[in-house]
Formats: sequence, structure tokens, C-alpha cells
Amino acid sequence: MDWLLALIQAVLFMLLAPLFSGWLKWVKCLLQNRRPPPLWQPYRDLRKLFGKRPVVAETASWLFPVTPYVVFCTAALSGAIVPFFAVDLPTAAIADMIVLVGFFALGRFFLALAGMDVGTAFGGMGSSREMTIASLAEPAMLMATFTLALTASTTNISVAIDYLLDTGLALRPSFLFALGGLLLVAVAETGRIPIDNPATHLELTMIHEAMILEYSGRHLALIEWAGQIRLMLYGVLIANIFLPWGLAREFTPEALGIGAAAIATKLGVLAIVLALAETSVAKMRLFRVQEFLGFAYLLSLLGMLSHIILEV
Repeated sequence: MDWLLALIQAVLFMLLAPLFSGWLKWVKCLLQNRRPPPLWQPYRDLRKLFGKRPVVAETASWLFPVTPYVVFCTAALSGAIVPFFAVDLPTAAIADMIVLVGFFALGRFFLALAGMDVGTAFGGMGSSREMTIASLAEPAMLMATFTLALTASTTNISVAIDYLLDTGLALRPSFLFALGGLLLVAVAETGRIPIDNPATHLELTMIHEAMILEYSGRHLALIEWAGQIRLMLYGVLIANIFLPWGLAREFTPEALGIGAAAIATKLGVLAIVLALAETSVAKMRLFRVQEFLGFAYLLSLLGMLSHIILEV
């Protein structure tokens, strides 16, 4: 029964990721006084792409067609180990933040190689920019992780959430700093404004989109779907680590229903906050990204230091 619930949670995570992206786009269009697309528009786009035959360049090696499957599998595995609406599932044993960062790095590594594989100028440019941002974002994310690990004495996400639920509501300055740092990292890692704009293909500003310009058909569908899973993954991480209340700790229908309603509410609010932020700020110049992620690292470092000074 526990494994069945873990499987259901993992499948739901993958299936609901396009809906989360649709909700975010819907809210953003309303804020910009534009007519919003239907909430299920991402599902239509994926179905259309899956129905098309992928075109592979003659200069591409075996790495190019394999990469979309690697990227999707790493995203799906990441979604499977993160507590979604219940904790203490059998997958909790591998729900480790370091493992999660490793999955992110593996998918990014293959995508960067595939961007350079075909030999186009845009692919190489996008790969270079993506790895630059990753080298700045990953230390900030790890530092925020260490703050959580110092508090709960573990890097296991499920055990850490259990600890936070047991200790109850408490004002922790370290968590406020870590939350700020992780929010900035999430914006950078998911290619959102002000770091990147997924809705544009301007040559001089593209980062993530430049790496996948040569993909089409089901290959592009897998990469797009993986990106949607990754976006929701960061939302679930932020919601369940810093606001874990409502998560099901017993596998009864009532507890699972409350857990599902709680995470749906938290993700809905997070999407509104992200849409407000993207509507009110402009995309920043590429050379200012290091300042943005440097500030994220500083916040995460302050989180760890404030834990050592104020909370130990």
C-alpha cells in the first residue's frame, strides 16, 4: 500500500506539472491585461509535440537524441523522491537534498553537451551561459541546504520535514535567510524573469532556450515537460520545507485529502507571487546575473551563520 501511494504521488507529480505551468501563465496574462490561454494549454502543446516526428541534424552524435530522455528521467526521479502531499513514504530513504542536486546537475550536464553537439553558435552560447549560471546557483542552493541540515541534523528531506512538524511553528531567522536564497536560486535555475525569459527567442538574451533550439517533436516535448516538472519541484520544495503544515503523516483518506488541498493552495499562492514578480521587474543584463546569484549565496550564508549564532 505504501509503495502504491508513493507511485501515485510520483505519477501525479509528473501529470500536474503542466497544469502548474498553465496556472502560472494564466495568472501572468491576467496581470498584464492580456487574454489568458486555457489552463490545459500546456497539455495541448505537449500532445502536439509528441505527435510530430523529431528531426535530428546530420552532424549530431548519439548524445543528441539520448539527452531528452536523460533530462526527463532525472526530472521525473527528482519529482518521485520529493514529498508532495505525504511524508514517510518508502521513497523517503533516498529523498536527500544532495541526491536532488546531483539529479539536477546530471540533467544539466547532458543538456549542455547536447547544446554543443550539433555545432551551432547558439547551442554553444546557451551551454556556456547555462553552466556559468549553474556554477553560481549550486553553491547557494547547497548553502541553503546546509542551513536546513544543521537545524534538523539531516539532509534527508522527509526526515527534516518530520522534524519541523514535530517542533511546531517557531521563528527561525536562519530559515528566513535560507528561504530568500532558495527563492532566488529557484528563479535562476528554472529560467524565469529576471534571469531568463522562456517566452522569447532573442539571440542575445537566450540562455536555456538557446540549448534546445535544434530539438523538435517528441524530443522537444520531453525537454519542455522536464522543465515544467523542475519548476513545480522548486515550488514543492519551498512550500514543504518552509511551510510544511498540512502534509499527510498518516495514510488515511482524510489526511491525504488535507495534504493534497494544502499543497495545491501553497503552489497556487506561490505561482501568483512569481507572476507578480515577473510582471513588475524586467529581465536583467546577463553580466548582472552574478550579482543576483551572489546575493542568493550571501542570504544562504547568513542563514547558516544566524543558525550557529542565534539558534544553537
